[in-house]
Amino acid sequence: MGNTTSCCVSSSPKHRRNNHSRLEPYRPETDLSREDTGCNLQHISDRENLDDLPMEYNPSDHPRASTIFLSKSQTDVPLPNKRVREKRKSLYINHHHPGLVRRKYSSCSTIFLDDSTVSQPNLKYTIKCVALAIYYHIKNRDVDGRMLVDIFDEKLHPLTKSELPPDYEKHDPEQKQIYRFVRTLFSAAQLTSECAIVTLVYLERLLTYAEIDISPSNWKRIVLGAILLASKVWDDQAVWNVDYCQILKDITVEDMNELERQFLELLQFNINVPSSVYAKYYFDLRSMAEANNLSFPLEPLSREKAQKLEAISRLCDDIYKDLRKQAKKRSVSADNLTVVRWCPAIIS
Repeated sequence: MGNTTSCCVSSSPKHRRNNHSRLEPYRPETDLSREDTGCNLQHISDRENLDDLPMEYNPSDHPRASTIFLSKSQTDVPLPNKRVREKRKSLYINHHHPGLVRRKYSSCSTIFLDDSTVSQPNLKYTIKCVALAIYYHIKNRDVDGRMLVDIFDEKLHPLTKSELPPDYEKHDPEQKQIYRFVRTLFSAAQLTSECAIVTLVYLERLLTYAEIDISPSNWKRIVLGAILLASKVWDDQAVWNVDYCQILKDITVEDMNELERQFLELLQFNINVPSSVYAKYYFDLRSMAEANNLSFPLEPLSREKAQKLEAISRLCDDIYKDLRKQAKKRSVSADNLTVVRWCPAIIS
């Protein structure tokens, strides 16, 4: 996927067609089992039914299951002191000096709206929220020695040629550092804000399916694999693996291919993201942002935005007008049977 050295290589239909000069008519064969055909691939109906698993273990599949990052963000983790807590909230999240924050309220003359919707989220603040969710994943991870995957270990597969410090895995990255890493990839690859939400879905699906934890030693490669896969699934013109090698200068195409292949295998090739799951992650990100004083920017409603909203409202009204007519009850009250009749006016 992405280049000629990808792990998924298939011959061209044109070459296969040239090997047979004469096409024979199709003859269906009956009563052939899977063993007789020599095909040992597992049918989709034989796969494990994920609906049978507890819903709390599949937040990336079920819209009613609570997201992992939201529960981890609500976990009360003891910090050294209040000064560190306030510093983390003010500097790493809001990026402004602590002080009196003035909230904007709508009035009769001015209406304040943010430009982030579930279909078109704000790119900058969505990346900030995703970085904050990853930060809580690392900060409040389980320390019971869960399974480690070598392909995500940055010591075994470094992203840079610079040597890592010996205690690299003992220091949690700051939210600002995670945001800078994700923003660099999104800016260089020109990815959309929706891709950031799908990245978080794939990340939590990986942690759930593979039963691993994201830690200081593997968070970069896990995030890189999730972004790589999300960009190919979501965007029509996906970024190739070789393009990421130009962003991260010290990584090879073979390493990117292997990262993508193992990421897909750990996901059990389940890359489907239902719209209900996508919407759940979007609104949970907003809830987490409000709880951490990371509110989306409010701007006054301009004339152009008002006209755009009115046009969208009219379009939706035309679409659902026929549905509303069908949903109306046929029966009416006898009080409403009076019909207005038009009579000609007599002018004397």
